[in-house]
Amino acid sequence: MKKIKELYFAHQEIISYLFFGGATTVINWAAYALCVGMLGMAVTPGNMLSWLVAVLFAFVTNKLWVFNSKSWAWPLWLKEAGAFFGSRIFTGLVEFAGVPLLIKLGLDMPLFGIEGFAAKLIVSVVVIILNYILSKFLAFRRKS
Repeated sequence: MKKIKELYFAHQEIISYLFFGGATTVINWAAYALCVGMLGMAVTPGNMLSWLVAVLFAFVTNKLWVFNSKSWAWPLWLKEAGAFFGSRIFTGLVEFAGVPLLIKLGLDMPLFGIEGFAAKLIVSVVVIILNYILSKFLAFRRKS
């Protein structure tokens, strides 16, 4: 048990990031299901709204529990929110362009019976890594 605690505290930021990233994904899917499935919204607006809800959730959880930025002072909050949302828009575009690009480059084989899913998984891993780096070093960077 002591080793597990030591391991957790040594990697707390990454573990928290992965936990809240998983929760963000669930929130995104649930909001999408609510918008499209229950409220009857069209796919594109439902997807956009679910993305917005998920990014808002991710901002708050990343700010408070992953990167421990506790201040809500207006200038700091505005700077962090702008950098965070700008980063997420950028990585959204990376995902939007990356999957078709990898498919066009030949990574179009099915995985789990879904065409191009290998490309989707690779791009998702890249986006997760980019989101972490951009959040840590741009949105929630700590002054030394």
